[in-house]
Amino acid sequence: MLSYLTRWMSRGAFQALKGTSSRPQLVKTPHIGNQTLAAAPLPFTGGSPGVRQARALGQERLLQIDWDDGSCSLYPFTWLRDNCQCPHCTLQSAQARSLQFSNLDVHTGMDQVQLMDNKVSITWPDQHSSEFDPDWLKKRCFSSEARQALQEELFLNEREYWDSSLQIPTADFEEVLHDDKAALTWLEALRRIGIVYLRGAPAEQGQVARLSQRIGYLRLTFYGHTWQVQDKPMANNVAYTSGELSLHTDYPALHHPPGVQFLHCVRQADQGGESEVVDGFHMAEQLRREDPEAFNILSSLRVDFTDSGADYCAFSVQSKNHIIDVDSEGRVTRINYNNATRDSVLDMPVHQVQPFYSSLKAFVELLSRPENVFTYRMEPGDLVTFDNWRLLHGRKSYLSRGQNSRHLEGAYLDWDEVMSRLRILRKAVRGDS
Repeated sequence: MLSYLTRWMSRGAFQALKGTSSRPQLVKTPHIGNQTLAAAPLPFTGGSPGVRQARALGQERLLQIDWDDGSCSLYPFTWLRDNCQCPHCTLQSAQARSLQFSNLDVHTGMDQVQLMDNKVSITWPDQHSSEFDPDWLKKRCFSSEARQALQEELFLNEREYWDSSLQIPTADFEEVLHDDKAALTWLEALRRIGIVYLRGAPAEQGQVARLSQRIGYLRLTFYGHTWQVQDKPMANNVAYTSGELSLHTDYPALHHPPGVQFLHCVRQADQGGESEVVDGFHMAEQLRREDPEAFNILSSLRVDFTDSGADYCAFSVQSKNHIIDVDSEGRVTRINYNNATRDSVLDMPVHQVQPFYSSLKAFVELLSRPENVFTYRMEPGDLVTFDNWRLLHGRKSYLSRGQNSRHLEGAYLDWDEVMSRLRILRKAVRGDS
């Protein structure tokens, strides 16, 4: 079964790579699991919705709107007054609220509601008036279906899970830099699949910075705006050696780890150095099914991480993170795991220590199952972009040849910047509001 990618990918921007199975290919895996609710259709999906009737329900303090399509929406009086779109209440040039909350009557009534030129016009008890476009109201309907659909539109929370059979969505580096449609397809795939491969970048430093300009700006960390992954004497990070790197997420020693990572291959090792990735969200859900107690422990106990040294500047960072972060609905939102920077300090009662170790062991063994790990080899000019909150990545050891050895350049961004650019591109390419 072909995935959604085969339906919406730009044929010119994304293509299946040919060659050995170790090279990234177009995703063809089915949807696995049920990470989020599928996007429900919005009550209004196009054109200008017609309002058949608008009436105030005084006792409930709700405005009821009956639409021409037979549906009905309810809006609290207080919310409507809080979101008045007039120039006195909203600075339109900034799309920001000017109305001070201290001036909002949270128990307001409603004097009158009427339809004028297909707009909903409201007069409030203080004789202030508000006008609302029907499509603006319809999109903000408080029904569960509309709310779910709007959240999916805003945040793209639906994920497509994968395992060792992954075929990575692949794009042309220069097309992503210069074509909005290609860039949008790249970021949408990055959000849903968690990893996208770009080919054709020059095999020289500076390309991750060029790519970051397509989004906004890089995240500065203690390792700099960009960093060079090479075998270095007196390495201040285990990545800067030629040894094997176990599966991990980057920087759980920060309370807010970087959301997105770029890695560009400038030079590859003659022997070894293959990359490995695992879908951490998929594995967390599998752990929840196979070992609920281990999942609960890893998502409830905070673990200490540490990182110290000197690079961009001297640093000594300390954090407390869950191995598995979940939101209020129990949905997995982030994986925080790096065995190298997991601290010897373990701030939990002694009776919880052994259950924690047993739970973490169960998770790591799940991550390491061959059927869950996808392995690929980067070549000079290849650039991989991936979700550092979701994917765990690693590297096989390689034969070091000093200054001419394996060299990757890396950089970080945050999801806030990436999603901002995605929304802007979506509006430019598709006219989405």
